[in-house]
Amino acid sequence: MADTKTAEERSRNMAAIRSTDTRPEIVLRKALWSRGFRYRKNLKSLPGKPDIVLTKYRICIFVDSEFFHGKNFDSGYQSRKYTSLREQIEHSNHPEFWLKKITANMERDRSVTEKLENEGWKVIRFWSKDVLHNTESCIAEIEKAVSSGETC
Repeated sequence: MADTKTAEERSRNMAAIRSTDTRPEIVLRKALWSRGFRYRKNLKSLPGKPDIVLTKYRICIFVDSEFFHGKNFDSGYQSRKYTSLREQIEHSNHPEFWLKKITANMERDRSVTEKLENEGWKVIRFWSKDVLHNTESCIAEIEKAVSSGETC
């Protein structure tokens, strides 16, 4: 399947993908701030540099993009053509690159979560579209973690 964009257009698109201060992160941070939660963002001293850290409650929050972090990698994919993200990638222009990259991202996510939990942090991960479309339920999950006072 040929790419519909030129190499320059594709490069520009990929360069525009942000790793910090994405729209879903900003939406979640504003919602937290409006409820009186104070946080640190992209705390470099913690494994994985969490998107949002509620230091007072020892909670790390990550907002992961569906594609780059492998949502529905093996099943349950929302596409008319493919049943999994893996299947879609296998039919892309550079399947070896993307399969390697996304599986490495998924493994790194698991490793970071494990490291943080071993250090006594509660880790919460949201998909970016869930934050954008169901912000209130994401906030409710965070508030539940705060009120439970449990750390891993």
